[in-house]
Amino acid sequence: MDLARFIFWTAIKALGLAFLGLLTAKAVSGLRGSDAEGSQDRLRWVRGLLYAAILALVIQGARIVGTDIAAENYAHTSQQNLARFELAKAYENARRAVELRPGELAYWHALAGAKFARKQYASLLADRPVLVALGGGKLAEEDAYTCAVAYYALAQYDKVIPLTENMIRENRVYAAPYVLQGYTFLAQKKFPEAERTFLEVLQMFPTMQVAVEGLAHAHFLEGDRAAALEVLGQTSRFSFPPEARQRFEALKALYAQ
Repeated sequence: MDLARFIFWTAIKALGLAFLGLLTAKAVSGLRGSDAEGSQDRLRWVRGLLYAAILALVIQGARIVGTDIAAENYAHTSQQNLARFELAKAYENARRAVELRPGELAYWHALAGAKFARKQYASLLADRPVLVALGGGKLAEEDAYTCAVAYYALAQYDKVIPLTENMIRENRVYAAPYVLQGYTFLAQKKFPEAERTFLEVLQMFPTMQVAVEGLAHAHFLEGDRAAALEVLGQTSRFSFPPEARQRFEALKALYAQ
């Protein structure tokens, strides 16, 4: 959840709760009955009950606001833990946020990120139905990608492709699903499909090193060394960092053997 937006709405809730409590208490204090002694006793009794009800509602509202603040703090701290590679702390704080507010999708995002960083792939995928339900019946792009990577890491390749294909349909210029799909096809030994996928993303991003290597490797595994070397040779037309150049030269030497 966006921190500024959370602070704003939490402040609105707190102010609204305080205002409602004061307004209701004032209304109760303004209750008037007849001057008869029995009537006054009943009025005091009714006021007492109403004040008790108001107090209970205010306390409950304060608890809800407090829980919201605690959950947001845990989620925010989890993100800070991830940035510092404190993976165990990131997971624990995200888990606490979800326990406090299980209906908040943003906190499940934080938990999924922590599980992904800790390579808890099976656990992450076990949460997929919740992510779908809270996402209105579909996975958010970020969650879809992390789930696809988790399936890939667990060698469940048949479950990767439907996710990557859907991501590509919904966002043609998001490169990551193309690359993951290409390497999944390689793992399945579907070399023509892998080549088409890598070519598609390279048409948009010709200097994507991982896609270049994937395309070259697809040709090599298919038994076409000349095509693999041609792919690497074509990189001279584009600007790549020195580290990528070294990698390409090493692959050329490997493929030329």
